[in-house]
Amino acid sequence: MSDLSQININTPISILNALNKNSLMESLGIEYVEVGEDFVIGKMPVDKRTIQPMGILSGGASLAFAETLGGLGSSLLVDNEKFSAVGAQLSANHVGMAVNGYVKGEARLVHQGKKTHVWNIDITNEEGKLVSTARLTNMIIEIKK
Repeated sequence: MSDLSQININTPISILNALNKNSLMESLGIEYVEVGEDFVIGKMPVDKRTIQPMGILSGGASLAFAETLGGLGSSLLVDNEKFSAVGAQLSANHVGMAVNGYVKGEARLVHQGKKTHVWNIDITNEEGKLVSTARLTNMIIEIKK
């Protein structure tokens, strides 16, 4: 299990990507590209790890990608020694497709409360066309020591 206790908005991308070692994120090839105060941008390959039998990006892979980006975003906004950000609800509409290359995901913070964060995540193909749009609610829970 990765140690998230020391990450914050200033953590270098290389360290954030290293946290994905030996996880679903590594298995799917998800990489973080850029982070800011209210956004996280990443990319994920469209290949044998992420496609469905018809040869297009799997909706399940898109959901995993969306939750990964929004989850990191919330983790960067809280004191990870005291709180943990955990997914509470995720929904998406798959409105397009990707068949090769990479998809880009852009998570944008919609609401930052004390106990919940809400993120919108848009996933686009290499042509910039929308593939999926998702909404993620993360619960911010206190870590009991």
